[in-house]
Amino acid sequence: MLSLNNLQNIIYSPTIPYVGTISEQLKPGSLIVVRGHIPNDVDRFQVDLQHGNSLKPRADVAFHFNPRFKRSNCIVCNTLTNEKWGWEEITYDMPFRKEKSFEIVIMVLKNKFQVAVNGKHTLLYAHRISPEKIDTLGIYGKVNVHSIGFSFSSDLQSMETSTLGLTQISRENVYKSGKAHLSLPFEARLNASMGPGRTVVIKGEVNTNAKGFNVDLVAGKSRDIALHLNPRLNMKAFVRNSFLQDAWGEEEKNITCFPFSSGMYFEMIIYCDVREFKVAVNGVHSLEYKHRFKELSSIDTLSVDGDIRLLDVRSW
Repeated sequence: MLSLNNLQNIIYSPTIPYVGTISEQLKPGSLIVVRGHIPNDVDRFQVDLQHGNSLKPRADVAFHFNPRFKRSNCIVCNTLTNEKWGWEEITYDMPFRKEKSFEIVIMVLKNKFQVAVNGKHTLLYAHRISPEKIDTLGIYGKVNVHSIGFSFSSDLQSMETSTLGLTQISRENVYKSGKAHLSLPFEARLNASMGPGRTVVIKGEVNTNAKGFNVDLVAGKSRDIALHLNPRLNMKAFVRNSFLQDAWGEEEKNITCFPFSSGMYFEMIIYCDVREFKVAVNGVHSLEYKHRFKELSSIDTLSVDGDIRLLDVRSW
């Protein structure tokens, strides 16, 4: 589970420039969390995931994450190999503000880094150097860092699919390029029906040109949909509804921040409370939905479909 609470090897108030060894190998699912504050006189700073810490010749940088505040506010990402920079990837959606605190979460995935700032998805960066080579973290420039933490969870290490606490009803897992993922449309029966305290977790990757997808909690006998979650990427709308007695109800759409982005990895947690469902995406609370379907114990089925690669589904 993507949790920013159980970080290991936390380094508090490091002096900048900071160069330190990363104690374990970064694998898919590993997180690096940097929390700090942007000073008023900032021009730029950078977080570098390096192979070694040599200055002459300069160590390779697998991932150079470089917010710049002069002229145009942007984040420049790049890779340094044999003292030569590659092509710059520039993000103009700038999440950092002068004199404000920040939290950067860098997540290592099998083929890319995924970065969120202040709980909001910011960018993806495809690996150009194998992340296994990264052994050093460098932070440079005008920035105040309060803490650096790591999570070396190997939850995603194999990215093997599992359906813990569910019994799959739909077709078998599809093996593509030697890696399993769950075929869509996916439908599974919960091993214990819904009720207060129950949790469902869906892990997946949003397709590159995704329009949307849906996650439904269904009462199997009546086929009523107690909770219909429908992120629409083309409209940046996170629609919630219920389908009761053969009719859709009124859509709920209000949300502070749309949490999905094309290409991103996500973990969606649905928690059932006495009065409502609570939904979090990548460790950040997203919404709550008051129960319209009151017989929680009749909700016994999960179905997922749409423009995603479904990697893992669990319930407990």
